[in-house]
Amino acid sequence: MGKYEVIIWWSKEDGCYLAEVPELPGCMADGDSLSEVAQAVEESIKMWIDVNQERGIEIPEPKGRLKYV
Repeated sequence: MGKYEVIIWWSKEDGCYLAEVPELPGCMADGDSLSEVAQAVEESIKMWIDVNQERGIEIPEPKGRLKYV
C-alpha cells in the first residue's frame, strides 16, 4: 500500500476527529483522538483498496502531498 495523503481535522459538530483521503473517493474515518483516527483511516484505506480491487476498479497511485496553484 502506498502513502496516500490524509487530511485530519477536529469536528466540533461531531465531537471527534475526522479524516479523509482525497485520492480515494469516499475513504474516510473518525476517532476520539489523533492516534485513534490515524489507525482508523489506515484500516479504511486498506478496506477501500481491497473492495475496489475485487470490483476490478483501478487503484490510483499515491501522488503524495496536494499542491494548490
